[in-house]
Amino acid sequence: MAPQQEVSAWRPRIPGVVEVFHAHFTEYAYPMHVHDAWTLLIVDDGAVRYDLDRHEHGTPHDTVSLLPPHVPHNGSPATPHGFRKRVLYLDGTHLPDGLIGSAVDRPDLRDPELRLRVARLHTALDHPGDELEAESRLSLIAERLHAHLRPSTAPAPVSRALTPALARDLRELLDEHVTEGIALDEAARLVHAHPAHLVRAFSGAYGIAPHQYLMSRRVAHARRLLLDGRPPGEVATVTGFYDQSHLTRHFRKLVGVAPGRYARDRGRHGH
Repeated sequence: MAPQQEVSAWRPRIPGVVEVFHAHFTEYAYPMHVHDAWTLLIVDDGAVRYDLDRHEHGTPHDTVSLLPPHVPHNGSPATPHGFRKRVLYLDGTHLPDGLIGSAVDRPDLRDPELRLRVARLHTALDHPGDELEAESRLSLIAERLHAHLRPSTAPAPVSRALTPALARDLRELLDEHVTEGIALDEAARLVHAHPAHLVRAFSGAYGIAPHQYLMSRRVAHARRLLLDGRPPGEVATVTGFYDQSHLTRHFRKLVGVAPGRYARDRGRHGH
């Protein structure tokens, strides 16, 4: 069988993410090299064998690998059919250089919950318009990585007394910016809270993540406009969705039908 190489790469509109890189290699081996960014790696099929700081490592399925910047490493398939991987390259926004030493000592993190979070982040990054979800997921991932690499100085949990106020403040911000949205970092700056604390406070208080709340508000607005007879493409633009397919995905998730079908059913049944 001929060697296979499938690569997809892009730069999302998410602070701290330099590049998203998805690849499937059957025989390709990376020579020793360095990155100027953190490499956050999960393997979906097969396995990768690599050397970091002259020590051999591997990437089992339940592992998240975090390779620090400026430290040489290589990579090659550890199984006959190669490997399929998803990678995030992160700048120092979430992971400062002070964590490099810890990452060199323990780059492979056996943490199923962290791996699940990274996979869900990739899904969000694959959909333009879901930036708040991606930012929220990345903030919680960064916090968990800090806890792995520097347990004694992990961010302190937010005070229970502050949780309702933070949640209320974020809800008010989201309500004020339903159409245009607001970046998580900007919201955190305005309410004087750590982004990850803010996401947890909101989710704990309301039982729904901030991005889910925002999309619920947008879908509710879209329903009203569709009932007014406006076409889905126009409704998507007016209500803050990236495009009609973005509206359709979230509308179907929350309402159970596509926007066009919803409007047709409204006309057929007269309500």
